[in-house]
Amino acid sequence: MISNILRLLQLVLVLTFGCAPSPLQGDAATDAKAIVEKYTARVDQWDGPTTGPKGSKGKNIAILATSMVNSGVLGVVKGMEEAAETIGWQVQILDGRGSVSATTAAFNQAIALKPDAIALIGIDLTEQKASVEAAAKANIPMVSWHSATLNGPTEDGLVFANITSDPMGVATSAAMWVYLDAHSKPGVIIFTDSTYSFAIAKAKKMKDTIELLGGKVLEWVDTPMTDTSTRMPQLTVSLLQKYGAEWTHSLAVNDLYYDFMSPSLASSGILGAGPPVNVAAGDGSESAYQRIRSGQYQAVTVADPLNLQGWQLVDELNRAFSKQPWSGYHSPLHLVTIQNIAFDGGINDKFDPANGYREQYKRIWQGL
Repeated sequence: MISNILRLLQLVLVLTFGCAPSPLQGDAATDAKAIVEKYTARVDQWDGPTTGPKGSKGKNIAILATSMVNSGVLGVVKGMEEAAETIGWQVQILDGRGSVSATTAAFNQAIALKPDAIALIGIDLTEQKASVEAAAKANIPMVSWHSATLNGPTEDGLVFANITSDPMGVATSAAMWVYLDAHSKPGVIIFTDSTYSFAIAKAKKMKDTIELLGGKVLEWVDTPMTDTSTRMPQLTVSLLQKYGAEWTHSLAVNDLYYDFMSPSLASSGILGAGPPVNVAAGDGSESAYQRIRSGQYQAVTVADPLNLQGWQLVDELNRAFSKQPWSGYHSPLHLVTIQNIAFDGGINDKFDPANGYREQYKRIWQGL
């Protein structure tokens, strides 16, 4: 009884803080399996807001995207466009093109447009601190997606609500899937990008979880997402030469890294099913779905409900316009595998929960 309680406390520490006094002992596989089963289940029940202000009319929203070639960003922007049309708003999209200088220029342009609000999609708030402060000084409400580590209002109060699937839950569930798939003996390489604070936070959580479960992290690879097309091919070959069979699994902060890893794995004689087995803690891109469905060089993605999150961003802005607090809604995360890929939008290569979110938000905005 005492050992079970201690094991449960250790698991809570892993899930909440990413730390524990020692690797999990006892039936760690059972604990990991429970987490994985929770996040691979169908998402067909609405657990978001059912009340809120009626839709404000005639608003003009500037959407500032970090890069419109990023599939996750593109999915959220499309969701916002769909929701904005429903509520009766106009949107203008500005593309940061994946560089700090271009993003800063686009941010300045967004402020100059004097919109009713700005939505920051994938913009790192620390990197763009001066621009965020300038927009706040101009009394322009802001919401963001994947721009901070946590959901809800930012600590400085400048952004009304940051929206993201729980990044620590995403990282933990991905790492636990790897632990189970490796029969408790994973040798992992982690791919991240220190340009983004949320990417480092997720990578650290994955590293801590693997090590606390008793697995081994072979290497922490910090390489920019914007340079994956040029860096990943040769980097993949180098890592294969360095680690060989020790490299059983990859964990990356999003799917983008695997877009450019596959050719090098194939040319090196690695089968589509691995090893290494590739797992992404984030996004759920169309290409990731296709790789998982075909069993070619990716087994799992922890997908964001991108279209739903676009709708939520519009709802949060509507609450900001009405001087109401943010909704408090934490959108679901979902481990996509070959076993569940046919459900919750997977047939269309995306995680689009079958929980009726469009109808729920329409009812709120129509005052029903």
